[in-house]
Amino acid sequence: MELIELAVSQGRKSLSEYESKQILSNYGIPVVEEKLTQNETEFLSAVGAIGFPLAIKACAPEIAHKTDLDLIKLDIRTELEARKAFHQMMTRIGSFQDAAVLVQKMEKGKREFMVGMTRDQQFGPCVMFGIGGIFTEALDDVSFRVAPLERSDATEMIHEIRGNKLLGSYRGMPPVNVICLEDILLNLARIGLENDRIQEIDVNPLIICEDMPIAVDALIVLN
Repeated sequence: MELIELAVSQGRKSLSEYESKQILSNYGIPVVEEKLTQNETEFLSAVGAIGFPLAIKACAPEIAHKTDLDLIKLDIRTELEARKAFHQMMTRIGSFQDAAVLVQKMEKGKREFMVGMTRDQQFGPCVMFGIGGIFTEALDDVSFRVAPLERSDATEMIHEIRGNKLLGSYRGMPPVNVICLEDILLNLARIGLENDRIQEIDVNPLIICEDMPIAVDALIVLN
């Protein structure tokens, strides 16, 4: 894939969040609505096009943990807040190469999962599914399968985590669209099989909006 080959030719070890989600989207994985902006004019145009509430993030191949670096602002609801967040980001990303500001629709959902792919030296691409968001490390509730995957494999993965009750009707929320969730896992397996340059894919959180899973943050690591 051209985007990956370009990054490898530049000696990069990872794709930016925006680039990572471009790869996911090309494989039919639902991603949040967002626009990458380089200056204030582009930024304000993106804000107007997407509408409030917004998430505003710094975006660069070198930036993997935005929260730790205070490079993400959530639930922005006014143009004044947006402008302030933009100027803060631009001040902080000066040391990062090819940095920009990502304007993102603020998707909200009470259920958060994570999906991913890692390339094992022995088994090759392995797909992962589990509980995501802030409880990822605390709960350590994940399942794995070696690619290629059949739909039955994806179904088993989804239902064998301990928190599988979150997939059904829960506290007034509709059941998760499991078919879409299975498709995401099948497509992650395809990405791993078709792109040897990709070492790892991390999508967390995968937010459930109404019943649909949407990738809100993503990181692709290259080998």
